[in-house]
Amino acid sequence: MKIREFGVERWMDLYETKCAFNLAETCVESLTIDQLLHLCGKQDTILNELRPLKLTYGAIEGSERLRHAIASLYDHQEPTNIIVTHGAIGGNALVYETLVEPGDTVVSVLPTYQQHYSIPESYGADVRILKLREENAFLPDLAELKRLVDHKTKLIAINNPNNPTGSLMNARLLADIAEIARSCGAYVLCDEVYRGTDQHGNGYTASIADLYERGISTGSMSKTYSLAGLRLGWIAGPEELIHAVSIHRDYNTISVGMIDDYFAALALEHRDAILERNHGIVRTNLALLDAWIAKEPAISWIKPKSGTTALLKYAFEMPSRDFCIELIEATGVMFTPGSALDIEGYVRIGYANHRDVLEQGLAKVSQFLAEKAR
Repeated sequence: MKIREFGVERWMDLYETKCAFNLAETCVESLTIDQLLHLCGKQDTILNELRPLKLTYGAIEGSERLRHAIASLYDHQEPTNIIVTHGAIGGNALVYETLVEPGDTVVSVLPTYQQHYSIPESYGADVRILKLREENAFLPDLAELKRLVDHKTKLIAINNPNNPTGSLMNARLLADIAEIARSCGAYVLCDEVYRGTDQHGNGYTASIADLYERGISTGSMSKTYSLAGLRLGWIAGPEELIHAVSIHRDYNTISVGMIDDYFAALALEHRDAILERNHGIVRTNLALLDAWIAKEPAISWIKPKSGTTALLKYAFEMPSRDFCIELIEATGVMFTPGSALDIEGYVRIGYANHRDVLEQGLAKVSQFLAEKAR
C-alpha cells in the first residue's frame, strides 16, 4: 500500500519544537495534570483512586465508565454505540479500514484533515473532492455534493467544526447531507474533534451520529478537552458499524491504556469545568485575533464560528510554505502553510494557545508584514 506524505504532520514535526511562538497549535491550551485534578476536585484523592488500579490491558473496547461518559456527549447514543480508539486519528483510520474497498466512491470535503482523502485513495477508492470555498463561507455546496455521489458511494467524509477554516454546519445542513447520503446508501463520517468549541451557547453543535442512521462521529480528548497527551479518541455510530470496526481494531489496538481511560472518563465527567475554562480561551482569543486582522491590510479571512483554527489569506505573491518558513526564521512565529492542507494562498493559524503566546506572536507577525509591505 502506498500513501501520500501527511503534509500537516510533516510540517508540524519540522518546526513545532523549534518555534518561539506556536500559532500552529490546534488544541485549546493543554492542561497540566495538576490543572486537570484541580478542575475535577481530585487533588487530594487521586492517588488513593489510582493505587488499586491493576495495569492490565483493561476493557478491550473502553471501560463502561468511559463509554458511558462519551455517550453522554450525544443525544441518542448509548455505550454500545461507542468504541474507544487511539485518538480520533485512530478512529478515522479504523472507519476507512472497515468500510472502504477498491472501486468504492468516497467523497471528501477539502480542506480538511488529510486522512479523509489520502487513506481511502490508498485503498483504491475513487476519491472525489468537494471543495469548500471562501465565497460560500467554507460550507459544502449541496448541489455539488449531489453531482459527486453515485451508486458506488460508500462514504461521505465531512469535518464539523471544520479544520482549518472554523466553519460550522448547523443541524439543518447536516440533515441535508444525510439525505443525500441516504439516497445512495452511503455512510457519513463526520470528524467532530472540535465539537464543543462553538463561539456561542454551550459550545456543542449537532452530531451526525444523532441525525442519521448511518452517521459516524469521531472525537477525541485532544482539542476541545485539552488532553492530547492521553492519545484517546472514539467512534460513535450504529452498533453494527461498531462491531465491524472492533474486528479490525483487534489487529492494531487491543485496548487503550488504563490510566488514559481513567483520566479521560474523569475529565468528561467534569467537562463543565473544563469547558468553562476553554470557552473563555477560544472566545477571548478569537476576539483578539479579529481585532488584529482588522488592523492588518495584508490579511483577510472568513471569521470562524467554532474550532481553534482559521485560514488567513495573505496579499503577497509567494507560496504559502515559503511565507511560513520566512516568517518563522525572521520572528520565531509558526503558522501552518496552506499547501500542507492542499489549499494555496492561505496560512492556518491556531488561536487557542495561551493568550500571551497569541498576543506576542501576532505583534511579531505585524512587524514582519510591515517589513514585507515596504
